[in-house]
Amino acid sequence: MQDINIGAKVQEFRLQRKLSLRQLGAKVHLTPSMLSQIENNVVNPSINTLKEIAWALDVPMFKFFQDTTLPERMIVRKGQNKQIGNPGAEVFYQLLTPDTSGNIEFCLMEIPPHSASSDVPHEHNGEEVAYVLEGTVEIYIGTRKERMEAGDSIRIPALTAHKWSNGEQTPARVVFAVTPPGF
Repeated sequence: MQDINIGAKVQEFRLQRKLSLRQLGAKVHLTPSMLSQIENNVVNPSINTLKEIAWALDVPMFKFFQDTTLPERMIVRKGQNKQIGNPGAEVFYQLLTPDTSGNIEFCLMEIPPHSASSDVPHEHNGEEVAYVLEGTVEIYIGTRKERMEAGDSIRIPALTAHKWSNGEQTPARVVFAVTPPGF
């Protein structure tokens, strides 16, 4: 298990807010010396002290425990997307983000002529935003049916049943983002 450097996080947020040790200390009723010891991991703060520091820095407390190291793979190069489905044969998805470990998922959906994303509308926990890149599609959302063309976009609230359909002679391409990830 990776060690969490709470002191470094306190210092990072304090410096981002351009506060001195003395200024932060005054807000949380700690001496600058004690804060310095916390930042240098000489002393571990109590949960209550950490709550006070989080409040004074206007940072949610969980941020002190969050791993902020950059992931190894952040860029997905052309042609290296993870693929779901078979291109041209069925609705086909490409994951545009490196994986689904983040807070958002970004995908490209290709809908062949005369096909749909599913037989019946489905819902998922995440909010979705979609943009039609190419072609014309219909989206069945709740009890509505909307026609969308290249350049149109839509926001689909979480837990709203929907499906995509392409009744045209040409393929359609829709890029969408979902938070939290659903694939």
